[in-house]
Amino acid sequence: MEDRTCMVPKHAGYNVLPNTPLFSRLLRFASRRPPRVAIEDARTSQQRTHLELLSDVLVLRETIMNSLNSEIIEALHQRDEVYIAIVAAGGYEYTVAMLAVLALGAAAVPITPALPVEEAAYFVERSNAALVLVSSHDLEKCCKLEKRIASSSNEHFRGVPIGPCTFTPTLAATDMVISSDKALEENAPSVVIFTSGTTGPPKGAVMRRSFVFDCALSVADHYGLTEDDAMLHVLPVHHATGVGINFFPFLISGSRIEFRSGGFDEVWMWERWKQGAVNPRRRLTFFSGVPTIYMRMRRHYQRFLVNLAAEELSKYIAGARQFRACLCGTSALPQPLNDFWTTLMQKRIVQRYGATEFGAIFKVRLDDKKVPDGSVGELFSGIDVKLSEGDEGEVLVKSPHMFSKYLNDPEATARAHDEDGYFRTGDIARREGKYYWIVGRASLDIIKSGGYKISALDIERELLSLPYVAEAMVVGVPDEEFGQRVAALISIQEEEVTDAFLETYGNNEHVMTIDDVRRDLRHRLAGYKLPTLLRIVDGELPKTVTGKVQKKILGPRFFPARFEACPEVQQWSNARELAKL
Repeated sequence: MEDRTCMVPKHAGYNVLPNTPLFSRLLRFASRRPPRVAIEDARTSQQRTHLELLSDVLVLRETIMNSLNSEIIEALHQRDEVYIAIVAAGGYEYTVAMLAVLALGAAAVPITPALPVEEAAYFVERSNAALVLVSSHDLEKCCKLEKRIASSSNEHFRGVPIGPCTFTPTLAATDMVISSDKALEENAPSVVIFTSGTTGPPKGAVMRRSFVFDCALSVADHYGLTEDDAMLHVLPVHHATGVGINFFPFLISGSRIEFRSGGFDEVWMWERWKQGAVNPRRRLTFFSGVPTIYMRMRRHYQRFLVNLAAEELSKYIAGARQFRACLCGTSALPQPLNDFWTTLMQKRIVQRYGATEFGAIFKVRLDDKKVPDGSVGELFSGIDVKLSEGDEGEVLVKSPHMFSKYLNDPEATARAHDEDGYFRTGDIARREGKYYWIVGRASLDIIKSGGYKISALDIERELLSLPYVAEAMVVGVPDEEFGQRVAALISIQEEEVTDAFLETYGNNEHVMTIDDVRRDLRHRLAGYKLPTLLRIVDGELPKTVTGKVQKKILGPRFFPARFEACPEVQQWSNARELAKL
């Protein structure tokens, strides 16, 4: 017998939210009395409740619908795959845009505003995005992106500002309803998160719709999140951690998410932590960072805060101890840094291991006092994991929260799995009892620096596009503050030096500097991808007999552990700009 929805008109309208667990949960939160703040934007001092949030989501969804052509609208009605890009840093506008796309039945493609237009265009074209939603701070970039896409691949492509659809008249909770139609398919796309691209251009990992609720619920249950929790969110919102750990789990728990996007500021951060200790209404319960963030905060504490009077210093210490948990992901926290924070906070920073394609699979429990140093915790329930060599080897994963595919790349999707269907992570781990340790990458072409995963090949490609670079090799060099620094080894293409080059840099006696290279790459790469170490070799780069450059050998050889003492290695150390990375 046919489903009743085949016999009646669609339950649609301005005030009708889709039949999904996410929106059912958010509407229940919107009905709470008294209302609670859902999203706070520290840079704009904006606070919005769940009811106000959903009201703005409905307005933006209507605006998007009025901006789409009939072909895309029909695809949405047929529940086909439709992708919509979002260019916005973490904040209220990002939240409205993300939920509006999901309420439309489409999939969101979050893109960092830090990317140059050309890189952003790659993500838009790779996902065949119907349009892009843009924050108020990025309208100029939107105009350039519109022109770039319209001139090359989609003449109907346009940008839709998010700002005018925020702070709209608030509906009553009873004015919003959940559709009585069939629930949206949980296997359908919801969010596309682009990988770092270790063997080529970045791949778009398509996360299923269950990612925004069931996967988020598993994270929320693990950390015991409640309506009384408050997350201080300072990480990028186009990466797996910023979306899948810091955003959706807290959103579906009714917690308050306080965003502060843009360059990290350790002075502001310490002041905000202190505020939470002295004002109960401003208390924070969760914070999530990367090693670079914890490094800079420790440095500020040791350089400045320890010199304060005891009474004042105690307020900052109380700020560090207010949290139920501080989390660390993306890369392992160096043990000396871990020890400092354990002493100061009187609890450990909670670590985990996961990846874009399958989520967090090894986690430390908040109440586990016996987890060994350096461990990323235990295997999370429901996950099928094996190590390729028994108790050590490549991590192979089958997870209910895995990505569905690499967007428009079936060959890469197939290659990412072994013959038994396990996802090949490329990471080496070891197991001792119930605990796991991450040993390192199987590949050397991924650099983890300052919380970002960076493809060395992306940087090499851009270096080789410069007229005076003959060969290039990019590696990650261990660094206490950043985890790794981006190091470039190049040889100069002397015969290709042009008149324009000579006019800019002088005659052939000009010594090529790291500032020259960074300046020429600035419009090609995001700032955090630019090399901070440079070494120039005479002639060709050393190769094997088969013509291959062996990074594993050449990296340590040209960029030794004590590279500071090596005069051939140029270092870029503009502290003011480093803070923006």
